[in-house]
Amino acid sequence: MAAAKPGWKRTVGGWAVTFGVFFLFQSAVARPYYIPSGSMMPTLRTGDRLVASKFPYGFSQASLMIHGKDIAALRLFGGTPARGDIVIVVRRGDGEDLIKRVIGLPGDTLEVRHGRLILNGKAVPRTARGRAMIPVDAALPCDEGPIAAFRRRGPDGKLYCQPPLYRETLPGGVSYDVIDLGDTILPNGYVSPGDSYGPITIPAGHVFLMGDNRDQSADSRFASAHKGLGGPVPLQTIAGRAEFVTLSYDGEGAWLNPLSYITSIRWARTGTTLRPAQ
Repeated sequence: MAAAKPGWKRTVGGWAVTFGVFFLFQSAVARPYYIPSGSMMPTLRTGDRLVASKFPYGFSQASLMIHGKDIAALRLFGGTPARGDIVIVVRRGDGEDLIKRVIGLPGDTLEVRHGRLILNGKAVPRTARGRAMIPVDAALPCDEGPIAAFRRRGPDGKLYCQPPLYRETLPGGVSYDVIDLGDTILPNGYVSPGDSYGPITIPAGHVFLMGDNRDQSADSRFASAHKGLGGPVPLQTIAGRAEFVTLSYDGEGAWLNPLSYITSIRWARTGTTLRPAQ
């Protein structure tokens, strides 16, 4: 009869199995992410927590929970994201996970002219929807850069972030809201550097990504030296597809006040789908 393992060995073995299952699940099935910036407003807000599925586009080194900054070209069961998908991408150079929307596919010709997106020689249709009404809170103060000019009080006397809102529709019918301040000079003297780009042709095995907050997103339009994605990104750097918001926090919580963990939740955002409308 085999001798029983010492207690410490059983404990270490149990933790190793637990961590292995946790690592495998988050690398191959789904993983939670936190949104630290407003680059995807109005779709996502600072303080959102979301779940991204790892399998829709196949698996690569980027899929791993711990992946590093140099992503190998190998992909298993590889697929190409659909237009309008919100994806997690590993930024080449520093390995940071970013979240952006798929705008251009392999073979597309893409250009941004005076803030308008042009795909394959045709302007992508968009409809003005007035102004966004995003509540200002500790997590989303709306007081930095060009967006600060749109921090205003609503009819109820509360502060809102009220930048211009548009409904953009990609080829194939996928639509979503974007914030675009245009390429005019704002009261604070800001001119968006991302309002003129290209034209470029997206190479095979790559996609072009942009944030929904067009004037505050370091995406494929910007060089790596400016914290952008440095142009179209290789498919092997796509780590997964964003599915839905699990919880969202307004930043008012305090570590020493456990009750505030509940009161600081933006309950209306719980369960918000991140799949684009057709």
